[in-house]
Amino acid sequence: MLNVGKIEEGFVLDHIKAGTSLSIYRHLQLDKLDCTVAIIKNARSNKMGKKDILKVECDVDMMDLDVLAFIDHNITVNIIKNGEIVEKKELILPKEIKNVIHCKNPRCITSIEQGLPHIFVLSDEKKEIYRCKYCEEKFDRRSL
Repeated sequence: MLNVGKIEEGFVLDHIKAGTSLSIYRHLQLDKLDCTVAIIKNARSNKMGKKDILKVECDVDMMDLDVLAFIDHNITVNIIKNGEIVEKKELILPKEIKNVIHCKNPRCITSIEQGLPHIFVLSDEKKEIYRCKYCEEKFDRRSL
């Protein structure tokens, strides 16, 4: 069995859907930070069957948790201090998400104005539907 040591300071992203940890790594831009990251793929889980885990040795405040919540709001965020879990953060779908997804409507102003941010607003929380702030183009988050 693979053994990955505990971290002293940082956070652990647990209950990540199996096979999606690299996507989360990219979206959180962890490659741009100077910190240690352990990616554990396809770990056994009683709850999920298989899961991925990310262990990150840096301050959680450096992360955009709205991006993480948009990708998968079922992920558990464990804050680690002195080698112990001191807090668990619950993720909720953000009301607005910026520059994570791009509007596919060719008539949207974001297609013409290259510097304009791609902003999507949560329009239906139950169905996890977002709409472009500018043209109302629909994006179903469950299609990620």
